[in-house]
Amino acid sequence: MSARGRRRAPPKTKPESGYRPGQLLDWTDSTHWDHTGPLPCRYCGGPTQLRDSRRSPAHKTCAEDALSTQAAETADAYHQNGPTT
Repeated sequence: MSARGRRRAPPKTKPESGYRPGQLLDWTDSTHWDHTGPLPCRYCGGPTQLRDSRRSPAHKTCAEDALSTQAAETADAYHQNGPTT
């Protein structure tokens, strides 16, 4: 008799459905909050007391949208032009 057993299929994963707000950045650290008061968001212009890693005023969702747009543009450029070496 063989000691072989049936192998289980890998678990099915859901396909990525694209960007969902709140999934990219972790701003739970208190350094992202400015107690001096709101300033205009660098992306949308709305008031925010949140600051990005460079201390620029930015809403978390606005920063995530900008990052996802930048990543998509980079991927498109890569696919059109190929890698540069």
